[in-house]
Amino acid sequence: MKKILIILLVCSVSITGFSQTIMNSTPEAAGFSSERLKRLDKAMNEWVEKGYMNGAAALIIRDGKIAYYKANGYNDLDTKAPLQKDGIFRIASQTKAITSVAIMMLFDEGKLLLSDPVSMYIPSFKKQSVLVNFNPADTTYTTVPAKREVTIKDLLTHTSGLGYAQIGSKEANAIYAKNNITAGLGVKDRTLLQAMSRLGEIPLMHQPGEKFTYGLNTDVLGCLVEVISGVSLDEFFRTRIFEPLGMKDTYFNLPQAKANRLVNLYTETPQGKLVKATGGMLNSPATPSYPLVPHTYYSGGAGLSSTLYDYGIFLQMLLNNGVYNGQRLLGRNTVRMMTTNQIEGVPYASGTFGLGFGVVTEQNSGSAPAQVGTFNWGGAFATSYWVDPKEKMVYLFFRQLQARTHNEVVEKFRALTYQAIND
Repeated sequence: MKKILIILLVCSVSITGFSQTIMNSTPEAAGFSSERLKRLDKAMNEWVEKGYMNGAAALIIRDGKIAYYKANGYNDLDTKAPLQKDGIFRIASQTKAITSVAIMMLFDEGKLLLSDPVSMYIPSFKKQSVLVNFNPADTTYTTVPAKREVTIKDLLTHTSGLGYAQIGSKEANAIYAKNNITAGLGVKDRTLLQAMSRLGEIPLMHQPGEKFTYGLNTDVLGCLVEVISGVSLDEFFRTRIFEPLGMKDTYFNLPQAKANRLVNLYTETPQGKLVKATGGMLNSPATPSYPLVPHTYYSGGAGLSSTLYDYGIFLQMLLNNGVYNGQRLLGRNTVRMMTTNQIEGVPYASGTFGLGFGVVTEQNSGSAPAQVGTFNWGGAFATSYWVDPKEKMVYLFFRQLQARTHNEVVEKFRALTYQAIND
């Protein structure tokens, strides 16, 4: 009888471990040293004092327990108003992970296959062409036919050949601008389907599957979510992801009632001084107030604003193999697919990429203390996240900066996080 009870106890721990919810805790209960975490406090204060940043907020969760959740520095350098840890940040490309999860939820439901050509859902992606020569003087170009169609997996792995508007190569910037394609922020006069249908008519920057090119792939994925589900990306996120997980502060359109929590965005002058940003968001006309301007163009690649805690819940769901607080969003093998390398043999400077995430493998694990299997990404306004399954750890580091230098603080933050682990 005793043996049976022990087996049942072990099984219970195993099951609940996969559905952990985030809880308040002490550093020691989460396996950290409070004393060694003070090094992180000291470093973040020094980075503010040296003018590397106006402020930053960080959240470290291990085994479901919060070890560190603090903001350092200022939300307003002029008034010295402190940055709040529950501030709402423009997360830009951190939107991509949520869009990728939405697509994989539809995959789990049998609504699509990763091998499906995009043209099944957006007809303009049929019979695409590929750029060969580009004349910057008059933006004319020559093309050849694509060797094959772009698939949903190509979009998830950024190997489709799509470039980025406004922040991509000079060829992509020019050709997309000529065709009124944007990076997705501050767009009010068109729908996502209209823009992505037009994108399908524009040449690819290279043959599908030929190499990794960071581009508008995830905006197309967001459009696919809308087409396949029959609801807007905003509604799908809200009803299928945010509400089930308890993410209460993540939006495409930030409510006016929460406008006072939108964190100020700073930029650097040529002289290295931090000043409030006034425009030029991702080389677009959008201003820093874009989350407060009502719109129906939902950029799956860059449109969301969120908090450390909300995004921490989302990442904990992935660490839990697709379930959080009793709500299963993804099958555990779907999470495995998303967080393992899917571009073996494809040229990419960082080497490895899953279905929506950068991935640490044996081949690229030498420059940071993260364990093999860690997956991550970030946003253009200086937000970053990582999930380390072997350490059972989620950690996030949020700033709000553009045109920034001193990005070495991101890797220093990671080193300071790992050195404080105490078990």
